[in-house]
Amino acid sequence: MMEGGSSPLEESFPKILRAARAGGEWAWRELYLAIAPELLRYLRARGVADPDDVVGETFLRAISNAASFEGDGPAFRAWIFTIGRHISIDAARQRARRPEELHADLRDIGPSGNVEAEALAVLTRSHVVGLLDSLTDDQRDVLLLRFLSDLTFADIAAVIGKREGTVRMIQNRALTALREKISDVGVTS
Repeated sequence: MMEGGSSPLEESFPKILRAARAGGEWAWRELYLAIAPELLRYLRARGVADPDDVVGETFLRAISNAASFEGDGPAFRAWIFTIGRHISIDAARQRARRPEELHADLRDIGPSGNVEAEALAVLTRSHVVGLLDSLTDDQRDVLLLRFLSDLTFADIAAVIGKREGTVRMIQNRALTALREKISDVGVTS
């Protein structure tokens, strides 16, 4: 969804929200299909250990608390991202208190064809993850929510609990930090 644009969910949101609050499965399915893929991308980019689980927990909490929500479609989307962000932060804290050994699934690490393309993809992905990890948590979240999830500055402010002007400043600082990191590395040919 692009900032300033309109999605079918926004146009029919009041009707869908009423049905969801009344327990309409179709309404929750519509909300899930409209929001879950973007939330999942955000959580994956944020490095959440089990993003699918966090998405599921997010929607369970949303179902439980739907009566307390007030606002329009974009506000609902921001509310869902806020819940997901809080769950992911809580899960990271819990993992830090009780670290567990993670085992990679062998099917995920074996070759699947074009070794050169796979190597470049891994290097690119690890470089991007490294750059994002060099930022503060707020800077990383603002960039991911803005550019990966396409939230507005106002929505991001609601998600991370800061004012809109602060979000703009965080984004500017994050982009400046990334530019410096990239220019420090230099360009190879």
